[in-house]
Amino acid sequence: MTDAHIGVIGTGSIGSMAMWQATRHETSVIGFEAKTPAHPRTAVGGDSRLFRMTYRGTDPYFPILKRSRELWLELEKDSGSSVFGQCGGLSIGHRDGSYIPALLESIDACGAEHRILDHAEMKERYPQHDLDSDEVGVWDAQAGYLRTDAAVLAALTCARERGATVLTDTNITSVTEHNDYVEVSDGDQSWTVDRLIVTGGAWAGGILPDALQRRVYPARILLTWFGTQRPDLFTPEVFPIFIRIARGTSMYGAPCLDGASVKASLDGRAERADDPSDLLREPTLGEMTEVRGTAASYFPDLVPYVVRADTYPDLYTDDGAPLLGFAPGSRRVVLATGFCGAGFKMATGYGQIAADLALDPNSARTPKFTDPARFMV
Repeated sequence: MTDAHIGVIGTGSIGSMAMWQATRHETSVIGFEAKTPAHPRTAVGGDSRLFRMTYRGTDPYFPILKRSRELWLELEKDSGSSVFGQCGGLSIGHRDGSYIPALLESIDACGAEHRILDHAEMKERYPQHDLDSDEVGVWDAQAGYLRTDAAVLAALTCARERGATVLTDTNITSVTEHNDYVEVSDGDQSWTVDRLIVTGGAWAGGILPDALQRRVYPARILLTWFGTQRPDLFTPEVFPIFIRIARGTSMYGAPCLDGASVKASLDGRAERADDPSDLLREPTLGEMTEVRGTAASYFPDLVPYVVRADTYPDLYTDDGAPLLGFAPGSRRVVLATGFCGAGFKMATGYGQIAADLALDPNSARTPKFTDPARFMV
């Protein structure tokens, strides 16, 4: 007899949601957490993440986005916690540049609800943004921000209330699959489960199959916050989440949630390393110079000094798509990692897919573009 029907390595972004979903059908679930849930060095860090339905090149992701949004609202009902703030979202760029036309093409392909705001309407409604004369916005009414720590803790609380167990300070270092069970060990103690879900973010690379270890790498994401002397201009009621690609650079951010600072971070700046423990914790001078210059250019009402900065690790894949599906050659080990710094917005959807695979491997389906077997061809 095994210690649990389902084991989950990592109880962060995806692991917590997989446990929440799995315990809707199965109470024998155990989570293994190397530190503690929502600890400061997890990819969950940084208080908030953006949620949008409108993305450039997201056709295969759109069904997962739709389901994820439904599940975020379900998590709020299940837990009684507030985790999703629907304040809307803006995608901003030059009307005839590379970003906005490609974004609209993707939106048309997947059918996401949206509205185009011309330059005059953008200036009137969102004067916080210093726009060039040819910049426009794409409005996504279903967008908003997610409270990361609150969401993870809410999901784990629900899972525990249904009978799940979370083992903290338990760093799983080996996974061995047998005919009838899977054995995991932290070097001092071992546990057996019928099926296993491997999340673990940046630290999951070391326990992946050898062939996949060569196709992933840890990288760090830099998040920054700026002060403002006009916090009234940046509240969720008047300042939606945003991503802006203009003037040769890009930035994304969220409204003022603490009454004093605004999240505004450089987009697409993940810096890789061979080992997650080697990732720089402090931002470099070059990074600080660039982010300050971009913020000053985009937002006249932000004080152009970073009042808070930190880096958070995640696992990236060579092709930019997640590893979500059974490990190659296995029907007992489900991989749910390698989300390339873009997993949290769809964590509920990804968690449900992982849980469904572990609960019923014969009927659940893996999205083709996330199947780990793609790297075995």
